[in-house]
Amino acid sequence: MAKDYSQHACTHVRRSDRAVEDETWIKQFLHEAPMGVMATVHESQPFINSNIYVYDEAAHAIYLHTAKVGRTQANVDKAEQVCFSVSSMGRLLPAEEALHFSVEYAGVTIFGSARIITEQEEATHGLQLLLDKYFPHLEAGQDYHPPVVEELKRTAVFRIDIAHWSAKRKQVEPEFPGAFLYESKVPQTTLV
Repeated sequence: MAKDYSQHACTHVRRSDRAVEDETWIKQFLHEAPMGVMATVHESQPFINSNIYVYDEAAHAIYLHTAKVGRTQANVDKAEQVCFSVSSMGRLLPAEEALHFSVEYAGVTIFGSARIITEQEEATHGLQLLLDKYFPHLEAGQDYHPPVVEELKRTAVFRIDIAHWSAKRKQVEPEFPGAFLYESKVPQTTLV
């Protein structure tokens, strides 16, 4: 008889051999992953929003920002429960049979509640953490003006309070026969 996965906790990883329980690894992955995806719900329709983010280890929370108005905010206003995911892809792993082709990967999935930060001090803190993550070579007050109240009126800072998380990864030996990195055909986005 097949397992009824709807009866398992949301953090259950089907392949226990790929589950990552090491919280140090999970936290490091969250600090280093470049981008995440937040899932919300609009009535019965799932909705995802890709965004840059930062993991605030001291608060055990994720901060991200997006437009002051829009679908993400409307969904969070109605239902604060969210799922947030970050992942990376390693090498593609060919095999003799199509069924056994695979890929190396790593990922963390977070379950929690999101809210828009309305308190100026925390919103500024969240934005500054984002700036520190993505622009570590620049210093607030020296290379740029830190976030100010007028700017906070034009953006929404979200905080995801982490209730649970799960992680998994698949790695194979470095000499895996025929392993190679995928070459993306998607052009890098640049402003001209």
